[in-house]
Amino acid sequence: MKTQYYTAASLDGFIATEDDSLAWLFELGDVPDSSYPEFIAKVGAIAMGSATYRWILEHSSEVEAQTGSAWPYACPTWVFTTRPQKAIPGADVRFVSGDVRAVFPEMRATAGERNLWIVGGGDLAGQFCDAGLLDELIVQVGSATLGRGKPLLPRRLCGSVLHLTCVSRLGPEMVELRYDVRK
Repeated sequence: MKTQYYTAASLDGFIATEDDSLAWLFELGDVPDSSYPEFIAKVGAIAMGSATYRWILEHSSEVEAQTGSAWPYACPTWVFTTRPQKAIPGADVRFVSGDVRAVFPEMRATAGERNLWIVGGGDLAGQFCDAGLLDELIVQVGSATLGRGKPLLPRRLCGSVLHLTCVSRLGPEMVELRYDVRK
């Protein structure tokens, strides 16, 4: 079981625009052409930030057009938030707040032998990294620049922490970088 931050970023290192939009990403390729189908098959639990959750709610028709469902996840999801959130009928979503270390044992137990996916955002992934709970960083870098936005991982991590394990081309617009996170 690994705790993985699997995400996409613009060439200049942003995962979303300043208003949390992911629309730029949908222009770069199709989900079936990425490593996502293989990746999600190994996921047993999800950790998600509240901005990502809100974006999914507010753009459910776009999400459904891309993935086939307004709530595209079958496994339990923990949404880290400090504000009340609207629940999605039929989705196994659990709202939590506070230190990621407090919730991690429950997420790990629920995932079992499968992986825990940190969907986003970058700050939530950074909290897992700070706590020594992040095992792998998988970033699909797209042929786009945003100029400003939500950073990929708002932490300073040097080569002694990140060990590049794989580089793959995903069609004409994306590459995928995989890093082990050394503790």
